[in-house]
Amino acid sequence: MNLTKNYDGKELTIIAEGKIDTVTAPDFENEIADEMGNFNSLIVDFTDLEYISSAGLRVLVGTEKKLKPEGIPFVIKVNDAINEILVMSGFDKILNLE
Repeated sequence: MNLTKNYDGKELTIIAEGKIDTVTAPDFENEIADEMGNFNSLIVDFTDLEYISSAGLRVLVGTEKKLKPEGIPFVIKVNDAINEILVMSGFDKILNLE
């Protein structure tokens, strides 16, 4: 997994490439946690992500649970493969996908 973080003012975009699995999900989670409080909008760009496991999905749901009460927008940009995983798992109902 390769992560790139870009700020546009107070909007943070995290671009993930490769795979998010049980080995890399903690790093993904830590990268988001390290930026908490520094942004007022979060975009996670999975357009170049090949695979996400249940561990990665847990990170997304945990992030949503932290940001939603504070009214911080959280958008996940997906490709067809990742969209299929999120739809099959029902996460498309609770996460904001583009």
